[in-house]
Amino acid sequence: MDNTIILTSTDAEGGLPIQQGNLLVVTTADNGFKVLSNVNGLIALRAMGARPYEASRIPLEMKDGVEKMSKGTEEPRNLEDASDKTKPWELTEIVDTTQCRTVTMPDNSDTTSKVARLLYTNSGDGILALWSNGVQKLWKCSRSEQNTSGKVTASIIPQLWQPNTGLVMSNDVPYNSENAVPCLALAKNDSYIMSACGGKVSLFNTMTFKVITTFMFFTSSTFMAFHPQDNNIIAIGMEDSVIHIYNVSVKRRLKGHQKRITGLAFSTSNILVSSGADAQGPTRVAFHSDQVHLSVCHETVLAVYDANKMECNRQVKSLQPSGCPQEVLSSPISSAAYSCNSQLVYATFTDGNIGVFDADSLKLRCRIAPSANISPAFSNSQTIHALVATHPQEANRLAVGLTDGSIKFIELSETENRGLPVAVDNETENRGTTAASTTNTSEQLPR
Repeated sequence: MDNTIILTSTDAEGGLPIQQGNLLVVTTADNGFKVLSNVNGLIALRAMGARPYEASRIPLEMKDGVEKMSKGTEEPRNLEDASDKTKPWELTEIVDTTQCRTVTMPDNSDTTSKVARLLYTNSGDGILALWSNGVQKLWKCSRSEQNTSGKVTASIIPQLWQPNTGLVMSNDVPYNSENAVPCLALAKNDSYIMSACGGKVSLFNTMTFKVITTFMFFTSSTFMAFHPQDNNIIAIGMEDSVIHIYNVSVKRRLKGHQKRITGLAFSTSNILVSSGADAQGPTRVAFHSDQVHLSVCHETVLAVYDANKMECNRQVKSLQPSGCPQEVLSSPISSAAYSCNSQLVYATFTDGNIGVFDADSLKLRCRIAPSANISPAFSNSQTIHALVATHPQEANRLAVGLTDGSIKFIELSETENRGLPVAVDNETENRGTTAASTTNTSEQLPR
């Protein structure tokens, strides 16, 4: 402090006279002082805490509780600048539909079934969804004057793909389907789809929707994954905690969990990481693009692990995300996914919020409020985000599946995408807590 002399004081008379503003400093009987704050004040304090001393002497402008940098400082324009600890950190809040592009899939005839699995095609031109009733659908985009890239975007609604065979992709659902766990996996070349919903596992041809083969087990499957480089290698996690690995006709069984398998992730270096419901709830895992780090998602925590050592590098609890007060994102996490370049982690929360975190520090960079991505007609307590999928080529595009069965595409605009990476390929469109185990399969699985 530059001056330790009390400048002024006021008698609170049993209350705190906060009429406007976010911060209040009060003196205490033991010659100390306390800074009292509301939610917006906490956000500003944490932002100022990340600034160096000289930068902290520059006045800050406050608007709606979010720190605005003065003209004497430059605003970060990319992720490298935004992650620089010597610069102010600013939480971007998207609260209105005008701040991002959104489009809702019109084909939602069954509102009683929630979206259970959601995947972009690896080519980025389609989206694949599996509902809790066992039905799965595929939508595709094509090149046009409005969409020169032919990729899925929030500007144009994809078309429902229906092959000439007239077949529909559906899975056997047992009579007692309440405990069935829908599973979905897509081969790297987008030619094969594997799915199940409590019954037999089916392998579909993506172009014709014909069933190529089926797998029968004594217990139901709970998660499945294709190898990222070999479409012949498949891992299927089971209700009885066993993992089956198929390589054409060769099958291996892996054991190590106590409860059902809830997540599987292959690395390009032939490491298989699995997660189970051992930690009182499903846990999901996904590899970073560097094939070393691993994101682990549980309803209570989001963490980054070193896959080689299985050591937790950083974590953030869902009840109090790093760098923001508890009231900003205080609901359980429903799902999380890396952006295509692994610089961001998108996480959906059960109250309808979407958090965009820095993948390295897990600092909250952006919050997409329910008012910006859920229409008022469906913004009730029963309509929440079930899961999130990220575009394989565009870091600012994502899709969310809701519990009412609807699917929504979201694209962060350039204005609201400050400090976040926008795209990773050269072709862009013309726009208008946890339990995990690791298995090295290099000796078991030929590439």
